[in-house]
Amino acid sequence: MKPTLFITGTDTDSGKTLIASGLLHLARSQGLETQGYKPLASGCVNTEHGLRNPDALALMAESSLGLDYQEVNPFAFEPAIAPHIAAAKDGQDISVAKVSDALLAIGSASFAAQLVEGAGGWRLPLVMGEYLSDVVQAQQWQVVLVVGMKLGCLNHAILSAETILADGLNLVGWVANLVDPDMSCFDENLASLQQMMPAPCLGVVPHLESANAKQAAAYLQLPTCWQS
Repeated sequence: MKPTLFITGTDTDSGKTLIASGLLHLARSQGLETQGYKPLASGCVNTEHGLRNPDALALMAESSLGLDYQEVNPFAFEPAIAPHIAAAKDGQDISVAKVSDALLAIGSASFAAQLVEGAGGWRLPLVMGEYLSDVVQAQQWQVVLVVGMKLGCLNHAILSAETILADGLNLVGWVANLVDPDMSCFDENLASLQQMMPAPCLGVVPHLESANAKQAAAYLQLPTCWQS
């Protein structure tokens, strides 16, 4: 049985989807069956098939179990705003119970490498007093933190890691993803993270033009819980 990974980030636009799809691509290249999920997605596009989110579609492209879109992304919102605000405007309930119920497919293929990509950072609000991190706690998923490498990332990374551990979860690794190609003192910041983070580094992904899963996978390694 391979544990489900939860992919979170230091903040919005840290590169969660790139790293999540890269991990799925890498797992597939090593002969594993894969499946990615994006339970909450804002900034969706209206299509003839309904709302579709680019992040969810990127995960589906690297998934081999063939789930329907609604199983991968059960809560889709058109405006590119915080999901709890979008849900309130749309009259949808995204409580912990509702999100958990919508993800019943997870675990049904425990032989596969499955991951869930969050939205925003670790403490993403759902409804008043409830957070997406509560779902992760209830399911006891393993966590991978994507650090968007830019000015201020040390504080965000260390606080996120401390909170994940304080929530009683296993941080199985972190990835440095260079989102700002002009970041000053990148090497020094990376060295600081490698000393301070309480989990192994699963990869250092440079700033990639037209980045895709295959490119990202070349800079990643699977966490030990996914290795044969």
